[in-house]
Amino acid sequence: MLSANGIGFHALADGPEDGPLVLCLHGFPELGRSWRRQLPALARAGYRAVAPDLRGYGDTDLRGPFDLPTLVDDVVGLVEALGRERAILVGHDWGGAVAWSVATHRPSVVDKLVVLNCPPPQELARAILRSPAQLRRSWYVFFFQLPWLPERRMAANGAEVVARALVGGSHRRGVWPREEVEEYRVAFSRPGRAKAAIDWYRAAFRGSVRPRRARGRARVSAPTLVLWGVEDRFLGRELATPERLRRALADGNVPTVVAIEGAGHFVQNEAPERVNTELLRWLGPAT
Repeated sequence: MLSANGIGFHALADGPEDGPLVLCLHGFPELGRSWRRQLPALARAGYRAVAPDLRGYGDTDLRGPFDLPTLVDDVVGLVEALGRERAILVGHDWGGAVAWSVATHRPSVVDKLVVLNCPPPQELARAILRSPAQLRRSWYVFFFQLPWLPERRMAANGAEVVARALVGGSHRRGVWPREEVEEYRVAFSRPGRAKAAIDWYRAAFRGSVRPRRARGRARVSAPTLVLWGVEDRFLGRELATPERLRRALADGNVPTVVAIEGAGHFVQNEAPERVNTELLRWLGPAT
């Protein structure tokens, strides 16, 4: 357990305690254990790899708010709680959105940025508004804005909903054994957990329609790797083109983009060996 930003976080960890810190941030509907195939590989390479259950998920405290600035502060607090000033951030799906945001607005905390199947948040918002295809893929974002119905459905039919999201949302469905799906089913069936996960989407939607004061656009300066399972059912591959990414990156920061064929949205579970190979090749030896 780690204490950060006023709440307690449950986390999995592997690797030497003095190794460079890699903080792995999961997505929806996942847990820190979704990185279970990456933690040992990072540890063997000499990194200290930590994968928390994010705010409201798993065994982390069930407490809001769930707006993006709070989630950014959570990550900053976790880095501090682990006794570090900086970390390599690795984020997938919602964890990727948080990682992009930390790298954008709290750059001093981020040594390197790795994102799996998640575009910069502003690019996803732009695509939902301008692309009918992405709007169709993102239908669930609007469903989650309904009061009480989404969380009641998930809590009452946890096995079906989680299986549909994890297994049905994967290109390689055989990577989810029954016992693994059961871990997620139990986690999201606990009181308040489904609502907390869905409240991330509600807070993001409210933030997207709330008027904001004009300010200079911050962009990511940290070295950036994007891994993309090309068979993603939820996010179009066009969201990871250099042209799209360039708008979120500082001048001169050219990202490395690796397309992973034969894998979908849950790429670190669908193609763990390939993800580990590309991740460690890009990171290099722990120093």
